[in-house]
Amino acid sequence: MRLRTRTLRTTGAASCALLLTAAALAGCNRGSEGGAAARGKVGIDMPRTDTDFWTAYQSYVKKGVDNGTVDALPLSNSQNDISKLVANVQTFTDQGAEAVVMAPQDTGAISSTLRNLAERDVPVVSVDTRPDKGEVYMVVRADNRAYGRKSCEYLGEQLGGRGRVAELQGDLSSINGRDRSEAFASCMKKKYPRITVHELPTNWDGKEASAKLQSLLAQHRDLDGIYMQAGGAFLQPTLALLEQKNLLRPPGAKGHITIISNDGIPEELKAIRQGKIDATLSQPADLYAKYALRYARAALDGRTYEPGPTTHGSKIVKLPNGLEDQLPAPLVTRKNVDDKALWANQTEKR
Repeated sequence: MRLRTRTLRTTGAASCALLLTAAALAGCNRGSEGGAAARGKVGIDMPRTDTDFWTAYQSYVKKGVDNGTVDALPLSNSQNDISKLVANVQTFTDQGAEAVVMAPQDTGAISSTLRNLAERDVPVVSVDTRPDKGEVYMVVRADNRAYGRKSCEYLGEQLGGRGRVAELQGDLSSINGRDRSEAFASCMKKKYPRITVHELPTNWDGKEASAKLQSLLAQHRDLDGIYMQAGGAFLQPTLALLEQKNLLRPPGAKGHITIISNDGIPEELKAIRQGKIDATLSQPADLYAKYALRYARAALDGRTYEPGPTTHGSKIVKLPNGLEDQLPAPLVTRKNVDDKALWANQTEKR
């Protein structure tokens, strides 16, 4: 990432430009990230608020802003529409934003916007998704290939390496949808070749997921497992459909369909306790917000990072277009569903 030149304003009309050297910029992954909020406005775009996960993320972002982590412009919501995201970012820059936090759902279509921001020397923190092209200061997300692999391994072990599985995929134009789908398919092919996988692209849409699952069940009543790539979007419509078909049976019962999800929202944890689904991978909405804001502040402070482990239990990896902080996403089953460290247990009203 190139060095950033920032102008320090004095109380008079004069100002001086200070070129930060590499030594001054070199941030240590093990260093403190505390201190007062950085100068400069930060534009923050919510990708959507139509799922429980993103609603939770927004609440954590607002808490961080209220606590003074960054000086934020009014939050915008691009509503899963890349054209709205582009327009929202333009509004941020018009309003003087010196850093931007976004979560582009179409990771290929955002490259020109990222290029424009780089030309303006406005650093970008991308949350949950990794842009295919375009400079980013830091990507804050979990290892989405690990989501697909861990979900595959859980289903493979629970089904004894045999059976039929429906995979409710996300949007394949999104790096998250691609990573989870590719890793799941690779794992199944390599480790569990006797499991038949039905890939159902859904565009992260619950209604579309339900309709495609219903069509699959009409052809294959003998479904043994379901992998939901986004519990926030797919949980309720999937459970409603299975209940309607009298296929929602508790673990251990004949005909039980083993279900693993990704997100870790309170409703998924509740469904695990009730025996309606078997597992989920907890995507840390709280940590996404916490470190997105901290990295935005660090960018304004002129800090840089190197690949390697962090003090918050994650690993920073190098990308062709920046760095990515891969936060942990633990597997949740009935054995650990009441763990107070899970973010959903900190917000759930039980």
